[in-house]
Amino acid sequence: MTAEPGENGPSELEGELARLREEHRDLDGAIDALERSVAGDQLQIQRLKKRKLTLRDRISHLEDLITPDIIA
Repeated sequence: MTAEPGENGPSELEGELARLREEHRDLDGAIDALERSVAGDQLQIQRLKKRKLTLRDRISHLEDLITPDIIA
């Protein structure tokens, strides 16, 4: 799902942004817990980190849609 200006209202984008930020924080906790465990699954940690990066990119994209650069 790619939201572009005009497809979703600002409140919908802000809601999606909040959801993505929460998921990003949750992944931080899951990664930390796995890294601290004795039998930390490195493959699972890698997958979670990749998902976290994907979320970060999506968050940045939504932030840009909500607050576009204004050239004065």
